[in-house]
Formats: sequence, structure tokens, C-alpha cells
Amino acid sequence: MPTFQTYNVTPILPAALEPLREMSFNLWWTWEPAARRLFRHLDPDLWNRTNHNPVRMLQLSRQSRLEELAQDKAFLRELKQVFEEFEKYLGRHNTYGKTGAGRVIKNPIAYFSAEFGFHESIPNYSGGLGILAGDHCKSASDLDLNFVAIGLLYRHGYFRQQIDKDGVQAAINLNQNFYHLPIREALRSNGKPLISVPILDRQVFARLWELRVGRVSLYLLDTDIQENSAEDRLITAELYGGDLEMRMRQEIMLGIGGVKALAALGIQPAVFHMNEGHSAFLALERIRLNVVEKKLDFYSALQLVAAANVFTTHTPVPAGNDSFPREMMRKYFGNFAKELNIPFDELFTFGQTRLDPNDPFSMTILALRLSRHSNGVSKLHGEVTRSLWKDVWSGVPVQEVPITSITNGIHTKTWMAPEFAALYRKHLGVWEEHLTEPEFWRGVIDIHDAELWETHQKLKLRLINFIRDRERQRRERLGESPESIRKVNRILDPEILTVGFARRFATYKRGTLLFSDKERLKRLVNDTTRPVQFIFAGKARPRDEAGKAIIQEVYNSAAKPGWKIASSFLRTMTAISRAAWCRASIFG
Repeated sequence: MPTFQTYNVTPILPAALEPLREMSFNLWWTWEPAARRLFRHLDPDLWNRTNHNPVRMLQLSRQSRLEELAQDKAFLRELKQVFEEFEKYLGRHNTYGKTGAGRVIKNPIAYFSAEFGFHESIPNYSGGLGILAGDHCKSASDLDLNFVAIGLLYRHGYFRQQIDKDGVQAAINLNQNFYHLPIREALRSNGKPLISVPILDRQVFARLWELRVGRVSLYLLDTDIQENSAEDRLITAELYGGDLEMRMRQEIMLGIGGVKALAALGIQPAVFHMNEGHSAFLALERIRLNVVEKKLDFYSALQLVAAANVFTTHTPVPAGNDSFPREMMRKYFGNFAKELNIPFDELFTFGQTRLDPNDPFSMTILALRLSRHSNGVSKLHGEVTRSLWKDVWSGVPVQEVPITSITNGIHTKTWMAPEFAALYRKHLGVWEEHLTEPEFWRGVIDIHDAELWETHQKLKLRLINFIRDRERQRRERLGESPESIRKVNRILDPEILTVGFARRFATYKRGTLLFSDKERLKRLVNDTTRPVQFIFAGKARPRDEAGKAIIQEVYNSAAKPGWKIASSFLRTMTAISRAAWCRASIFG
């Protein structure tokens, strides 16, 4: 049988442009408009075709164009300035992590998440949980914290969405080539090329990839390698893909595999932070290591491990939290319980409220029981979460349930429109150093209203043009008439109040709430003096039939006769991505 080899043929990057390659492998460029402008200038059409991916752009750029830019004095001058800013950022010493309270953190914080959303060119996320994780990493970089992140690298990422003429969502797999992403194989301190994780009766191997995010690193586990069986290669095939059995294997790889990956890298974290319950098996693995290696009994090991665990819960309804039936847990963790020197039934109770022995094993409850600090993601969510999980602390008054709350923030430079960033710099100076100072931001009051409004409207028009482009592509794909395609230019009005709904379509997020009083809504959108227009964006998970039905319901509601304004725009609702909506509208 012939042997086939795959080669990646790329242009030779002139020496003068070498800084572009270095910057392309660090996500610092994603929050620096000047860096993005450099890559876009290489080839605007290619920038769009590669989904704004600098690594892929450098691979596909014409050699003649690269040679041309290597002689362009204006481009080289701008490249020099941006690269100096990049080096200055990485080499800074007067940071919170080096001179502030952060310097007391001697060993790293290890942040585990099933998804990370940094940029549209790295589709390793599905929604808000991943966006939050990505922003945490970026903020940790800005603060220069001793911080490392752990996740899985999905071959198909999260699917690309298409909506047909009937409003039905179709999921298109991505099948990523990892050599087109800004990742490199991680160097391991033990010299071994792979880590291994016992799953059932076999060892499953994983390669480690490193993604640099400013000053911090994210390490991603990948099981799609020849050392594994075809079945095990699928563990990291798709974010939130597969059945419950696959979800179990993914969460074992994330939690247990993540602990093993850190050890292989020679990293000894002081704190393990679980972003949602997907990675909660990490706590069991850390207990096992203390029982097996340090000869501690289970409960002593538990106290030692829990003291260093932090848990953030996001989902305010039980249905949104992963759980596994008893027999599945016995299948995967029966022998694990023996290593912990406790009966399996005793281990199983750590994922239950212990009020009903027939309850399944909840990953959220496991994380709550094995952490000494837990929090919700807003003040209200903290209250809801304490009520939702009060039975984990049976007999404790709900107000004393030990779940605190924070209010989720964002990484400001990622989400602030470049136009507003420039406006603030013009009027306020170096605002990036004063993000948490209310007195500093009172200076915005002195910016003339007309200047603020002009910038806002410019961004709003950009958003509308983006939606029109996406809707035009959709109608062409569906073979609609030329007249229908021309009508796209009349979709949305930049002078009308615009309200956006950009969320995952799941039943508990109530995507159809707007249509609960259709007559009132019709009056709002058809008001001749103060009309309102709505934009919907978001996906339902591929196997969430109820969520997909919500998309179809909203789509069909907007298409009904009598919606003089609504029918002209609501049919574009899922053409725009959540990230694009936020990037065009937040702070704008």
C-alpha cells in the first residue's frame, strides 16, 4: 500500500516582516486595533476569507505581495511601532502581578474550562461561557498574574450555523487544520511526547498544544492522534458533541487529563479554578494522587484538595448542569473508588444532595462539595444559585449557603470599538490604565454629545451593513430571486432604536418572550413616530431540538403578514454571530 505524506507549502516571509509571524502566534493582536490593521493591510480580501486569521493569512499570502510590503517604508514603520508595543507589553515590570497584590501568588492559578472564546478565527467556544473564559485569560495577561489555563482542542470546534428558508437550523462541521491556528506543541518537562489518561480498560493518549494569550498560556489537550483508537480520537472531535457517554469521556479528559497535563509540564498550581462543572473530576484526581502517593486517607486528602479549589457556576436551572446516571458512574469510576479506598456508593454521594438516593451524579454538586469557595456570576444569580443548591447544605438557612457572587466583566480592549477607544484617548488620554476609576471616567461627560452620537451611529451602520451582507449571502445560497436579493438593501434602518438578543437558543433563555404579546409588538415595530427594530442572533446546540424549535418559531413569527417593519429584518436574525454583534455595539 502506498504511503502518503501531507505537506504545508507556505510563502517565504521576508526578514523585514518576521515580526508579523511572531505576533500572529500570540493573541495580543486580537485586542490591539493597530496590530489587526497591519494584518488586514496584507490583503483585505484574504483577511475576510480566512476569518481574520493572521497565521493562515501568512500561509496563503502571495509571495509578490510580501516582497512588496518588505520594501514599503510606511508599512515597515508602522510594523516597527506595533512590534515595539508588543515587546513593551510582554516585558513590562510595573504590573499588578509584579508590583501589586498579585506578586504574592508564588505558584500559578490553574483555570479549567471546557471552552475558550478569544476570537472568531479560533472556534473553540459556543457562547458566553467560552467568551468569559477567554476574557479571563486576557485580563490575567494584562494584570500579569501567575496564571495558566487548561482546556480541550476540538477538531471540529463548534459548528457553523445555517438557516434554511423554513427557519430550520443546520449544523456545518468545521474540520479544522490545527497547523492553521496560532498554536504550537507544548514542551513537556518529562520529555514524553504525550500524556495518558485511563478510561475504562485502556489508556487514552493526548497531545498538548500551547496557545499564547499575551503573557499567559492556555494548554489544550487533543486526542485525535494515531496512538488512540478511532473511538477515542473522537473525544476531542466536537465541543458539546456526542451522547452522554461522550460527554463523560470529554470531562474525564478535561479534569483528570488536565491535572496530568500540568504535572507533565512541571506546573504546580496553588489554586485550581473550575469554570462551570465540566472539569470537576480534577478534584477527584487530585484526591487520588494524595491517597496513592502521600498515603493520606480519603477525607484528609479531600480537605487538603478542597482548600485550593475555586468553583464558578453559571447556569441558573438544574437542566443546564451536567449529570450522569449511577450505572454510568460505576462503569467509569468503580475502580477509581477503590483507589480512593472508599466504597463506590460513598463516592457517588458526592454528586448528590443526599436527600434522594435515586438522584443522578451532578457535576455541579461535585464541584460545590469539593471546593472551599464557590460563586455565581452576578448578585441576582448568586441569590438564585443559593436557593437552587441549598439542599447540598441540608439544614443551613438559604441566606447562609456558602455560594458568593461576583459580577462578570469583560476584557475592555477586546470589546471596545476601536473608534470609541480612539475617542477616549483623544479626550481622556491613556484610559487603559484607569479602567476601575469612576472619577477618571467622569471625563466622558465633557465629550460633546454630537461627537459621541456620530461615533455611535457610525458603528450602528457598520452592524447593519454586516447583517445585510450576511442576509444577501443567505438568499443567494437559497436561490431566491434577484428582486428578493435587492430588497436586502432595505433591511434595517440606522435611524431606528435597535434592540439586540444575542444568546444561545435554549428553552430557559426564553428566546420567544418578545412574541408573547404579538399585538403589542406589532404596534411597537410599526409605530410611525417611534419605531423599534429587533435583531436576533445565536445558535441552538445541534442536538437541542427544543432550542432549534425556538429559532424556527421566532423566524416564522417575523415572517407573518402585517409586520410592515418586522418582516423586513427579523428574518436575518441568526445571520449575525454573537461576537460580531457585541464587537459592533458594546461601548457603541
